[in-house]
Amino acid sequence: MTGCCRCSASRVCRLPPSPPSSASPANACASGSSHCCLTRHAGGNGAGSAPELRIRPFDRADTESVVALWRAAGLVVPWNDPYRDIERKLSVQPELFLVGESGGTVIATAMVGYDGHRGWVNYLAVDGSRRGERLGARLMAEAERLLAERGCPKLNLQVRASNAGVIEFYRRLGYQVDEVASLGKRLIADAPPIG
Repeated sequence: MTGCCRCSASRVCRLPPSPPSSASPANACASGSSHCCLTRHAGGNGAGSAPELRIRPFDRADTESVVALWRAAGLVVPWNDPYRDIERKLSVQPELFLVGESGGTVIATAMVGYDGHRGWVNYLAVDGSRRGERLGARLMAEAERLLAERGCPKLNLQVRASNAGVIEFYRRLGYQVDEVASLGKRLIADAPPIG
């Protein structure tokens, strides 16, 4: 099986082995669902088959697994409390907080948002032991699909300039470095992380 939908276990989306660009009609769900996940199942562990990945919205029961993944990926910084970030996201477009799971274990995340002008992705993380399996690319393809479905014309990302490996990852997905300065101003100071 090459895909499935969250909407019903009996519906199957047929997606190509590698995620196409979100602008491609081939990225549409064959079942007609507007919320098809990009699940791949390893077909008998044959050569070239994509590893299993079920992409679905975050559930509160995922909290500790997600925070542990973010910590292991080096995404938790002192000025951002991951638990508060989760609570904030659950109050705004919670259906765009994505987790990727394999065998019931959370192995990837992406916190996606759309403000009516631009889309954003934060907290893209993949379990270190699963890197190199294109799981991050598949999660980004689902984020792009969900944003395009909402009429989002452009997706922006913020990556530390010193993180050459991540910048190259996004370049391979078709992203370009915009010649802009990223400015920020903290409106709510997070206390030391909870937990």
